[in-house]
Amino acid sequence: MNNIKLQEKYAGVILKTCLNVKKNGQLFISANSEIIEFVRILANKAYELGIKEIYFDITDPYLKHDALKNLDTKDLKKLQFWNKEAWNTYAESGAAFVMLVSETPGLMKDIEPKKLSDLTMYGFETRAKFDELRDKSMVPWCIAAVPSLSWAKEVFPKSKEPVEELWKTIFEICKINKKDPESIWEEKINKLSERCKKLNEYKFKSLRYSNSLGTDFTIELPQNHVWASGRESLANGTHALVNFPTEEVFTSPTNDSAEGIVYSAKPLCYQDNLIEDFYIEFKKGKAVNCKAKKGEETLKQIISSCKNSDRLGEVALVEYNSPISESNIIFFETLYDENASCHLALGSSFTECIENGPKMSKDELNKYKLNDCQNHVDFMIGTDDLNIIGITENDEEVSIFENGNFTEYFK
Repeated sequence: MNNIKLQEKYAGVILKTCLNVKKNGQLFISANSEIIEFVRILANKAYELGIKEIYFDITDPYLKHDALKNLDTKDLKKLQFWNKEAWNTYAESGAAFVMLVSETPGLMKDIEPKKLSDLTMYGFETRAKFDELRDKSMVPWCIAAVPSLSWAKEVFPKSKEPVEELWKTIFEICKINKKDPESIWEEKINKLSERCKKLNEYKFKSLRYSNSLGTDFTIELPQNHVWASGRESLANGTHALVNFPTEEVFTSPTNDSAEGIVYSAKPLCYQDNLIEDFYIEFKKGKAVNCKAKKGEETLKQIISSCKNSDRLGEVALVEYNSPISESNIIFFETLYDENASCHLALGSSFTECIENGPKMSKDELNKYKLNDCQNHVDFMIGTDDLNIIGITENDEEVSIFENGNFTEYFK
């Protein structure tokens, strides 16, 4: 099967398996202009499936960079790069959302980190209704990656055909090159769901992490917390696979309990800036210190970008021997790198990680000390020697991870 046919198959899996799009429905596509050819393939597949309306939110990263370089923040806020009110309109009308990600690593290295951070937060402010409806599980959405030339060159710098090589890797990881990827993903999600059930049985009150990099860290989990996988149950009774691909199970911690230090296991590409070889130290839930060999100012801006951005909203477990990790590729793209490594996230929590959380008011959710924040930034801490101990309400210590992988019961 040639590359175009596989891209068409990939588009079909995103729309049908991940989003369950409906005939006569609406679709919202967010994408980088460098991947416009795949946007056309996705749109045509959507029309074939009976979609009647598509909104295209297309951003050119180089135009975005030049605007940041030449305009002040007041004028930048007028541009569609950061004004996301259209997201609210389509979320309220019941559209399905596809966020196609494709990095341009290092593009924003000459932009003042605070300026970029302020505008990123403005983008979240202008799409607040979308975020609210998503948190209530009322919006079907999916993030999937598409190779661009600039991203592919970063991943495969010695390749003569880096885009083709990155496409091949994505097809392999997402099982698009298999006869029946839908069934493969159904089996995988069922396995992740079983793992969630086993973790939920223990009702852990806290987790303790350690490895040879220097990670020495504990964090508490709220009562009635729920471990979840990448398939989200929506309010209308359907499902959406929100990350494609996915290997993680995750939950949300209390936002005042993180103690200790965590070291990065992989680079973090944030807003086209690279952050490498870093650590973050926490006290009473708050990030109080950080250092990075590269991108330290960007890391500091993430931590200080908005209210509660210095606290954690997610703990996620991914085996070191998972398929993406075993590719031995650093993707410089969070969607892929976070599904190759245990990770934490600074910023917002997930309402779905509390029993009946999507149906609760903010006041009700506040009782569980979930982190309420506009931003959400994952960073990877999983290594081949990471150990994680779960502590139950009876102070029983249960080994969840040994040497980077789940212990036998949680396999």
